[in-house]
Amino acid sequence: MSENTKVEAKRVFIGAGCNRVVNNVSWGASGLVSFGAQNAVAVFCPKTAQILTTLPGHKAAVNCTHWLPSSKFAFKAKNLDRHYLLSGDSDGIIILWELSTLHNNQQWRHVLQLPLSHKKGVTCITAYMVSENDAMFASASSDGVVNLWDVSFPAQSSEECKVVCLDSICVDTKAIVTLALAELPQNPGRFALALGGLDNKIKLYCGERTGKFTSVCELKGHTDWIRSLDFSLPLHITEETTDYIMLVSSSQDKVIRIWKLVLVGDVGSWQREITLASYIEGPVFVSGTSTYQISVESVLIGHEDWVYSVEWEPPVISSIDGRLVNHQPLSILSASMDKTMMIWRPEKNTGVWVNVVCVGELSHCALGFYGGHWCPNGLSILAHGYGGSFHLWRNVSSSKESENWQMQKVPSGHFAAVTDVTWARTGEYLLSVSHDQTTRVFSSWKNDEKNEVEDEHWHELARPQVHGHDINCVAMVQGKGNHRFVSGAEEKVVRVFEAPLSFLKTLNHTCAGGEGSFPEDLQADVQVLGANMSALGLSQKPIYLHSSSEPLERNGGGEGLDTFETVPEAAPAELKEPPIEDQLAFHTLWPESHKLYGHGNELFSLCGDHKGNLVASSCKAQSASMAEIWLWEVGTWKAVGRLQSHSLTVTHLEFSYDDTMLLSVSRDRHFSVFSIQRTDNGEVSHKLMAKVEAHKRIIWACSWNPFGHQFATSSRDKTVKIWSIESDGRIKQILALPQFGSSVTAVAWTGLDRKEKSGCVAVGMESGLIELWTIKIIETEEGTTATAALALRLETFMCHVSAVNRLVWKPTEKCESNQSLLRLTSCGDDNCVRVFDFKF
Repeated sequence: MSENTKVEAKRVFIGAGCNRVVNNVSWGASGLVSFGAQNAVAVFCPKTAQILTTLPGHKAAVNCTHWLPSSKFAFKAKNLDRHYLLSGDSDGIIILWELSTLHNNQQWRHVLQLPLSHKKGVTCITAYMVSENDAMFASASSDGVVNLWDVSFPAQSSEECKVVCLDSICVDTKAIVTLALAELPQNPGRFALALGGLDNKIKLYCGERTGKFTSVCELKGHTDWIRSLDFSLPLHITEETTDYIMLVSSSQDKVIRIWKLVLVGDVGSWQREITLASYIEGPVFVSGTSTYQISVESVLIGHEDWVYSVEWEPPVISSIDGRLVNHQPLSILSASMDKTMMIWRPEKNTGVWVNVVCVGELSHCALGFYGGHWCPNGLSILAHGYGGSFHLWRNVSSSKESENWQMQKVPSGHFAAVTDVTWARTGEYLLSVSHDQTTRVFSSWKNDEKNEVEDEHWHELARPQVHGHDINCVAMVQGKGNHRFVSGAEEKVVRVFEAPLSFLKTLNHTCAGGEGSFPEDLQADVQVLGANMSALGLSQKPIYLHSSSEPLERNGGGEGLDTFETVPEAAPAELKEPPIEDQLAFHTLWPESHKLYGHGNELFSLCGDHKGNLVASSCKAQSASMAEIWLWEVGTWKAVGRLQSHSLTVTHLEFSYDDTMLLSVSRDRHFSVFSIQRTDNGEVSHKLMAKVEAHKRIIWACSWNPFGHQFATSSRDKTVKIWSIESDGRIKQILALPQFGSSVTAVAWTGLDRKEKSGCVAVGMESGLIELWTIKIIETEEGTTATAALALRLETFMCHVSAVNRLVWKPTEKCESNQSLLRLTSCGDDNCVRVFDFKF
């Protein structure tokens, strides 16, 4: 392949979970939702339930994101072709991003990093759109400092954004965790800023867009930390009277309070009599030439746990006397750690605020909500939960009187570093494992709508393993029969899982399902319908086909025995559409069929051979005896070999494509090649062929050439080396790729053309970047040589935002000699699983 061959790259799928912090999610007037996924800012489209992109720039975990304009100011953003997004991280850095939607083509760019960063982590960002091109925003930090900013957006694309710091308020030594900004009623240009933190009081500051903000009063009433604040837009009392605004606050005392802020007169003209009533009416403050009074409008009690977020419904446009007017609906959304979201509205007759809608997980999987958000038109509500998951409800009722909130599809993924990923045998789905203690299956789903042009949509299909330890490695068992995988976690046991019938039937509804993945007649042999979680989350017990009703009866008798919350019975079923979080967490588990004991430390690496006969495993090691590689026979699951060579942890293992050799790389900077043979009576024999010190630092990964006995190794010394096993058994280095910009943590080799002996090596780095190199093997009588050329350097917006942990090419049929379309999956420390298509 020549150097100038153009390789096209396409992003197919991104799976990621949401960081488990409050204020992390924002729903923009653009209709898109932003959230932090480790140190990436991810953006997803609620209509398609697909993550569109991740934005690289933060070095630390992203704590909060905020759209300019957000859904609250969607009425001011009717025809915008540029939207902006703010993101703040736990190092105190805030970045401004621009989304250009010209010609229906979404282009992202990093505009600027705010010049004054916080000294501690950013906890909250709030904004007020003064006009389409002007906004004020405030950012708070965990050291009690609040910065106020003025930002003006360019009218033409040639101009740049202007950001000015208006004021920096040192409020407290304790953290400020929530902010709200509003323009004071009847007083254009003057703003109120409400702050909430750890001292149970809401602090109110006032100021102008040009200068300093001063403290005007404190609102007391809550008895625990203030968690969320939100100002309404101006409301009209009657024709004669003035506007007023409302502030809603929520707290860890489980209570929501609504405060009313009214203009009572000019300074000097209004005198206050000190009476008992004045204490009930609430504090009075002066801003500019006006006097305002704040009183408690209502106290809402209904949640049973901390209320993490409250948000006013975005304004709706209505017609009054032929004029289009934006009016603020009296409707508040609250989200709580009690696993529910509620919508509160005043009753028509009495004006008493009541809870009119309550949605939430009745199950055990959400462990509470960190935040709830309205969509711009108020017809959908989104929550993000403790398990990094999203929960979306849409009001599908056509009448205004009744409401019918139905759960919708959402993107999902891991909420901690993804450590390993692998394809199913014929590539119909991929399986990933993570430090969030789950194993997840992702696949593209058949689209019911008949638009063939549309891109394929990927969803999480199942969660085969929900464990009690961080999971480090996974391998699919190849060969015939049912789908099986082995996984290794921060424990000494390798666990074997087998697909239940409910999964096999669900697989038929995916895009790749039915491509001979597991024929119907063989499914009849599978007697296990699904699996139940054990109490400690370590073992998963099978649910058999003919006993699905028994467990329920068994549990019914002993109600008095279990006072604590028990794990619910799973109800596995064939899924006709992508499952929601509730189903994934409990009803898509695979039963564990075997445990393999032998290693003395936590598992680190696993691989299976291509015929489906052997599995190799390694564990964390500080000594040669611990660094043994164990070979297990598939089926009997007996240990059939202990391979000794390395002195420290074996970081990666891979069988050659003809299954005659096993390659291992280690922290001890060596690689080893073992020959693996089967004797006539079926026993496995193994011999160390070579051990070579290959790199100057730890070797992270290795990969075999599908067309021969060559392999690649990658290391922390920023190099990738290509090696060849000669006909006389010697191993020699035939190529070293030019040094990369950072430690090379993943490498994967796939074949392009068997006749030409050409292939493609994907290289993943600690920086998150991915490159493709074309490699051509030249075999002569003198020996083997190779040439390499850089085929593609993926742009940063497509790559991972932290270290790439694994790269795997989708398996292709052996008969294909010349391939033009290749699919690659990758996983990384940014909680993401990604799938790419490359056209050669």
